[in-house]
Amino acid sequence: MMSSNNSVDLLEDGAFAASKNSWNRYYSNSVVQPLLTDLYQITMAYAYWKSGKIDDQAVFDLFFRTNPFNGEFTIFAGLEECLKFMESFHYSETDIEYLKHALPQGIEEEFFEYLSQLTAKDVTLFALKEGSVAFPRVPLIKVAGPLIIVQLLETTLLTLVNYASLMATNAARYRMVAGRHINLLEFGLRRAQGPDGGLSASKYAYIGGFDGTSNVLAGKLFNIPVKGTHAHAYITSFTGTQELKTRVLAHKETGDKRDLLELAVEHRVLLSKVLDISTDESSEGELAAMVSFAIAFPNGFMALVDTYDVKRYSAFRLHSLGYLPILQGDDTNDDASATDPPEADTENAHQGLTNGNGLMSSEMNGDDGGEDDGMTPPPMCANCEANARNARGCVIRHLKSVGKCFRSGLLNFCAVALALNDQGYRAVGIRIDSGDLAYLSCLARETFERISEQFKLPWFSKLTIVASNDINEETILSLNEQGHKIDCFGIGTHLVTCQRQPALGCVYKMVEINAQPRIKLSQDVVKVTMPGNKNVFRLYGADGHALIDLLQRVDESPPEVGQKVLCRHPFQESKRAYVIPTHVEALYDVYWADGRVTQAMPSLEEVRDRVQNSLKTLRQDHKRTLNPTPYKVAVSDNLYNFIHDLWLQNAPIGELS
Repeated sequence: MMSSNNSVDLLEDGAFAASKNSWNRYYSNSVVQPLLTDLYQITMAYAYWKSGKIDDQAVFDLFFRTNPFNGEFTIFAGLEECLKFMESFHYSETDIEYLKHALPQGIEEEFFEYLSQLTAKDVTLFALKEGSVAFPRVPLIKVAGPLIIVQLLETTLLTLVNYASLMATNAARYRMVAGRHINLLEFGLRRAQGPDGGLSASKYAYIGGFDGTSNVLAGKLFNIPVKGTHAHAYITSFTGTQELKTRVLAHKETGDKRDLLELAVEHRVLLSKVLDISTDESSEGELAAMVSFAIAFPNGFMALVDTYDVKRYSAFRLHSLGYLPILQGDDTNDDASATDPPEADTENAHQGLTNGNGLMSSEMNGDDGGEDDGMTPPPMCANCEANARNARGCVIRHLKSVGKCFRSGLLNFCAVALALNDQGYRAVGIRIDSGDLAYLSCLARETFERISEQFKLPWFSKLTIVASNDINEETILSLNEQGHKIDCFGIGTHLVTCQRQPALGCVYKMVEINAQPRIKLSQDVVKVTMPGNKNVFRLYGADGHALIDLLQRVDESPPEVGQKVLCRHPFQESKRAYVIPTHVEALYDVYWADGRVTQAMPSLEEVRDRVQNSLKTLRQDHKRTLNPTPYKVAVSDNLYNFIHDLWLQNAPIGELS
C-alpha cells in the first residue's frame, strides 16, 4: 500500500526545521481584505447609509452555540489574524471600481466615496485571550463602533475565527488522547481544503499542541518546526544495489571513509542469524534506497519499513492471543512482567477480528494484501509464558509471523542503522504506514531491544517508531488500550479536515444599537441571543479549577473573591446556584481601539503554551472523550431579569378566537 504522507525526522536539533525568523510575525494573508465578505454585507451597508445611519453605534457579539466533536470545551484561536485584518481594512481603488460593477444599478456615487474613506479607526474590539478555553454563548469577540463598519467586519471575522478555533480544538483533543510524551506531527497539507486551508491547519494544529508540520511554507511563515524525510516513492525508485552511485560515507569524527553498502550487507548477514530471517527475504532495491538516504542524511536517518504492504494474519492478533505479550511500563524496562497467554483457538481466532486500527485487515476489506505466504499461526511459545525477558527473546518467532515486506524493511533498516553506527552516526527510527500498528510497533520495539542487547548498543532499543495511516482520535485511544510502542503519530486527513465536525458554527449577532439592547427571538431557545453590552468572568473553586463562566451587564460590579454570587441559567428559571469564588478572572481585554492594536501580541509559542495551561484549569471530567461533563455558563441575576423582561416586551402576543 503506497504512502500518502511524507516520513519524518525527529532529531531534537531539527535537521530540517525552519530557522528562527522574526519577520514571520508580520506575515499577512493578502486574501484577507474587505472584499472577502458576503455581498449582503455591502448591500446592507448601502441601505444603512441611505437610511442615514452613518452615526449609529452598535455592539456585536461573536460566539458559538455548541462545542465541537461531542466535547465540552473549545479553544479560541484566530485573534491575531482578526487584528491584522482590522489594521489593513481599507477599500482600494480597484475594490471600488469592482463594486460599481458588482452592486445593483442606481447606487449613488457618494456611497462609493464614503466606502473609499472607511477604516476601522473608530471600532473597539474586546476578546478572550487567544489560546484560552471557551464555551458556548460566551462571546469570543465583542465589537463596538459605527454600525456600518462593524456590520462590514462580520463575515471576515467569522471566517478567521471559525476554522482557526475548530482546528486548534481538534489538535488539542489529539494531544490529550496521545499524552504528553508522544510526538504529534501534522501531515495534512495534501488533504486540506486548498492552500489557505493547508496553511491555517499547520498553524492552528501547532497552537493546539502538535509538535511540527510537513508544510514547509508554514514553517517559514509561522516558525513551526518542519519535519520530513522520504515517501514510499523513494524506496521504489531503486530496484537493486547496482543503482547506487555513491556508497562511501566518511566517519563522523575520524573522517575515515568506508563503503556503507558493504557494511550494511555484512550486518544484514549477522542480523539474519540473530533474528533467524533469511537474507533472501529482504529486498535489494529497498536496501539500496535506505543506504542512499542514510548517506544523504546520516544524522537523520529514518526509513519506511512497509513500502509495498504489510502481510499479517487477517486479524489474527498474536498479542491479543498471547503470542506477543504487551509489556507494561516504560518501553525499555527489562523487568516488565508478562501475563500468561490464553490457549489459542487457532482455527477460529481470525473470525470477526479487526486489525490494530479498528479496521478489517487488507485480506478482508479488499485491499491489496500482497502474495499469500501460506502462513499458519505459530504454536504457543513456552518462552513467552516464562517471563518478559524470554518473551522478548521470542521476537524470532514473532518476526516469522508477519509478512515478507515488513521483515525485509525491518532487517534492511537495522542493517543500515548498524552500518551508520560503525561510522559514528545514530539512526533516528522507522515509520510504519500500514497494517496492525499496535502489533507491528511492539514487534519493532522487541526487535530493537534484542539487537541492543546482542550488539551492546543501549541507544538502539530507544529508536523512534512513527506511525501514520489515516489515524484519528479513536485510533489513538484503541492503540493506547492495546499497549502500543509508538513514539510519534503523523496525522493528516482527519486532523486538517476536522472530519468529525467540519464547522464550528460561530455567529455574529447585534446585541445593542445606540445604547438600546437588541434580542433575537426564536422558537428554538438555543438561537435566542443574550442582549446588551456584557462582560464575562471566570469563577474558580477552592481546588483551583474553573467552576463557571458568568455573564453580566457592563454596568454591574464584577464578582469578588469570597463573596456569594448568584449564578443563573439564562433561560431555565429553576436552574440557579450560589458560587463563592476563590479566584475571579475577567476574560475580556481590549485588543483594538483608536485605530491600533492595544496589546502586545504573544508569539505562537506563547499561545501554544496558553492552550495547555488553560486546559489544566478544567476538571478532568470536562475533558474526557466519553460523556464529558458540561461546563456551566451562567448569567447574573440582573442580566437574567433583563433578558426576560426584554423577551416579554418583544415577543408577540397571540389572539384566540
